[in-house]
Amino acid sequence: MEEANSNQGGGGGGGGSGGDVEITVTMNSSPRRVPLPPPQSTWAKLKTRTKETFFPDDPFRRFNGKLPGTKWLLGAQFLFPILEWAPTYNFSLLKADLVSGLTIASLAIPQGISYAGLANLPPIIGLYSSFIPPLVYAVLGSSRDLAVGPVSIASLIMGSMLRQVVSPSSSPSLFLQLAFTSTFFAGLFQAALGILRLGFIIDYLSKATLVGFMGGAAIIVSLQQLKGLLGIVHFSQQMALVPVMSSVFHETREWSWQTVIMGICFLGLLLLARHISSKKPKLFWVSAGAPLASVIISTLLVFLFKAQKHRISVIGELKRGLNSPSWDKLLFHSFYLGTTVKVGLITGIVSLAEGVAVGRTFAALKGYKVDGNKEMMAIGIMNIVGSCTSCYITTGAFSRSAVNHNAGCKTAMSNIVMSMTVMVTLLFLMPLFIYTPNVVLAAIIITAVVGLIDITAAYHIWKMDKMDFLVCICAFLGVIFISVEEGLAIAVGLSILRILLQITRPKMVIQGNIPGTDIYRNLYHYKEATRVPGFLILAVEAPINFANVTYVNERISRWIEEEKEKHITFQFVILDLSAVSAIDTSGISLFMELKKTAEKEGLMLAFINPVGEVMEKLQRANGLHNLFGPEYFYLTTGEAIIWLSSLSKESRQGSKGISGISNL
Repeated sequence: MEEANSNQGGGGGGGGSGGDVEITVTMNSSPRRVPLPPPQSTWAKLKTRTKETFFPDDPFRRFNGKLPGTKWLLGAQFLFPILEWAPTYNFSLLKADLVSGLTIASLAIPQGISYAGLANLPPIIGLYSSFIPPLVYAVLGSSRDLAVGPVSIASLIMGSMLRQVVSPSSSPSLFLQLAFTSTFFAGLFQAALGILRLGFIIDYLSKATLVGFMGGAAIIVSLQQLKGLLGIVHFSQQMALVPVMSSVFHETREWSWQTVIMGICFLGLLLLARHISSKKPKLFWVSAGAPLASVIISTLLVFLFKAQKHRISVIGELKRGLNSPSWDKLLFHSFYLGTTVKVGLITGIVSLAEGVAVGRTFAALKGYKVDGNKEMMAIGIMNIVGSCTSCYITTGAFSRSAVNHNAGCKTAMSNIVMSMTVMVTLLFLMPLFIYTPNVVLAAIIITAVVGLIDITAAYHIWKMDKMDFLVCICAFLGVIFISVEEGLAIAVGLSILRILLQITRPKMVIQGNIPGTDIYRNLYHYKEATRVPGFLILAVEAPINFANVTYVNERISRWIEEEKEKHITFQFVILDLSAVSAIDTSGISLFMELKKTAEKEGLMLAFINPVGEVMEKLQRANGLHNLFGPEYFYLTTGEAIIWLSSLSKESRQGSKGISGISNL
């Protein structure tokens, strides 16, 4: 049995410590005082806090006790993960990576062309973005399964936001410049997060936020593809449900039955392939190869039957050749700077959250770890390089990564194989895409994004946490009815508001004793728990700081008043601080006010198990040692009740130095 006490000896003037903290341990009915470790210096605490904030994974521990040459090698492997697996790479690994690389290339080529259309960019830019970025990631990335390239949501956000400033049809060159510049800022922001170890910022995109946002964006992306599926020429440029559906039904005269039939057939084929692969994972290659097969078949049909003459629109001629330099196209003009920074920031956060989440998911399945901050640096540098080589925003795509994983990839070499396949396509196969119909690209996009609508996850969130579901549904409705970026902003704002409410309105409960035990729990959660006569036992379950001291003070005072209104007699107020991990100067002042309030009501206040930082600040508080003696601090609620019950009313009104412990 242990009891926390405070030895208040020693001078307490000014900002002094007010004495050393001691703990009294009762062994065989004999008390023994053991001094706690001395308080840490401010520098030591700052060093520890900084390390835990920015380096929780302690990436430098690998260098401890190593020779200088070994440290250099480990440092190079830390910066360039390819150096870890390349020296031991063998033919067996190559066979697995070759199969997976060719498989994801069959998916990446049609998706790259399709997603570029989502961003209102030329189709060739989508292929460029599937060539250079995977090579950069293979050198810098730490995930074995992540397949890099353009993704639907980031493409949609970039296209819709830039289109509000510049028309891609009337000013295509300027629009392309803004896309490259936005990609540059996205990469700069992503790399900075990784270098500065600020990856925790993307944690504000909670699972509920992402589920709602991705679901809403998937629906908007799908509805936008009605333009291609129906053959409509004049279509709304807005990314919201009402204007999109208005365009669909106001332009019925532009519908093309030939396009509709072809779209329904290929959409059904792609969805069937997806269904087969989901039911039988070993047949992953069915859904992986279906998009490319659809492109080939539809292109042949259009070519053989001259379908472009029957109102079936085609991609047209694509430029043959590899990526051209684009660093001279980056536009930092002050008029567009705000737009490109904003677009880069939003697309950077969204693509980063998706890439890191996908990488961690598949790493967990294979039993290895992915360094989130290294991933941010890799994705950021990848996008910076991409912006200078005619690429737009890229990240790890879930659909391609899933195919890569199921195909049995072993290392990041699969990205290199995919990139080489795209290179061959850029150099030799571009003329084959001239007759590729846009309706098939629309069907490919719909099939890819339909998997982002996770109804099961939304239902699980509803069952687990109604507030999280509110965030989820607000993100979903915001994206559908307002816009993609504003829907995301609403969801993030609600998530931050929830955190602020938890800080400013911390959870506080009345505790009771579970009969036959020394356990005290919330009276309203445990029916067996009963009140202890003469005691009001309260527990604060959050740090106490300037943001919530007023609420905590008012709540405790209100509890005291409510108990008295119920004619419940008690002499002691016990405040359990076990869950209070931190306290500031406002919290110290709160304890002083609580003591004065209790004395006015003829009550005695006691504190249970204040943690090290809280106890240390209580000791350092100016003049606090004159207000609180050892009789105010206990390690457990049970011991506090035992000792406080032994005090008579006269002893409580007497000297502060008298306590249950001193009577031992």
